[in-house]
Amino acid sequence: MKLQYKKIAVKIGSNVLTKGDGTLDVARMAQLVDQIATLRKLGVEVILISSGAVAAGRTELNIDKKMDAVSSRQLWSAVGQVKLINRYSYFFREYGLSCAQVLTTKENFKDRRHYLNMKNCITTLLENGVIPIVNENDTISVTELMFTDNDELSGLIASMMKTEALVILSNINGIYTGHPDDEGTRVIPKIHAETSDLSEYISTNKSEFGRGGMITKCNIARKIAEEGIDVHIANGKRDNILPDLLDKKVEVEHSHFVAAEKQSSNVKKWLAHSYSFAKGVISINEGAEAALQSQKASSLLMVGVTEVEGYFEKGDIVKIYNSKGVQLGIGKTKYDSTKAQKYLGKEKGKVLVHYDYLYLF
Repeated sequence: MKLQYKKIAVKIGSNVLTKGDGTLDVARMAQLVDQIATLRKLGVEVILISSGAVAAGRTELNIDKKMDAVSSRQLWSAVGQVKLINRYSYFFREYGLSCAQVLTTKENFKDRRHYLNMKNCITTLLENGVIPIVNENDTISVTELMFTDNDELSGLIASMMKTEALVILSNINGIYTGHPDDEGTRVIPKIHAETSDLSEYISTNKSEFGRGGMITKCNIARKIAEEGIDVHIANGKRDNILPDLLDKKVEVEHSHFVAAEKQSSNVKKWLAHSYSFAKGVISINEGAEAALQSQKASSLLMVGVTEVEGYFEKGDIVKIYNSKGVQLGIGKTKYDSTKAQKYLGKEKGKVLVHYDYLYLF
């Protein structure tokens, strides 16, 4: 068996681990653990991002009274997360492997220090032969601060841990040229970063038990591929899917988002996923835009800034727009909004966003 990768992140979606009635599919879970154990024996480091806590909670509890969406999710995930991790622990123990639970929220990715602490935790687990099982902490997340779904979380983890590949397991074979049930549709086998918009080919139907759909998966996959990480979207209900995907000699019907050759720095990878944490808006003139878009590495200077909106502190994330109102990227500021207003368009030598903390779309 000739393996493609030695370090991967694997995201197992809700529809892979869930039966038709919304309860946990324990048999499928056991099969996937068997596959991960096989990869571990072959020397592959695996970080697991697993949905299924809500389904596990549904399995455990039978609640008749009506609750709002947030409360019911908190209830099911709080009860279900215990059951889910216990199941994983039991199955991995059968192969002499240990696993650990890592619960996170979107806020943990906002602060660079928290981000690095989480990275260190997962690194330590891997170095000691422990399989990290990452999930969103739904018990304390509220709607506006939740990840789109675990696809977004898996992309963040893959980027943070610099994995060679991210495998997203869903209940279909990949990205189709039309609706999967329509006659004549086919799976798109390879998708490159420069490929035009695929939204017209992708079903907008969301997963029955998940929060995200194929468009979400596609957008996350393309962003991660642009950062130099291969992304594979495949059918998690197919037997032996993980070993077959990693085996260079086996052909598996799925969609492969091909990694860009040039990899981003660790800080820029973090910035790439920090869009929702932006505190302010910076508008720049045409000269500053030309400098940022040139082949030469350029920082954003105060002399090129035409407008500062919102309140932000030093080190906060801001959105950067050109003179036509088109967003160019995001960056981490060297000044708070008060000083930025003071230096607006005047100070030639002052840098508002250093190149190392600038991410352009």
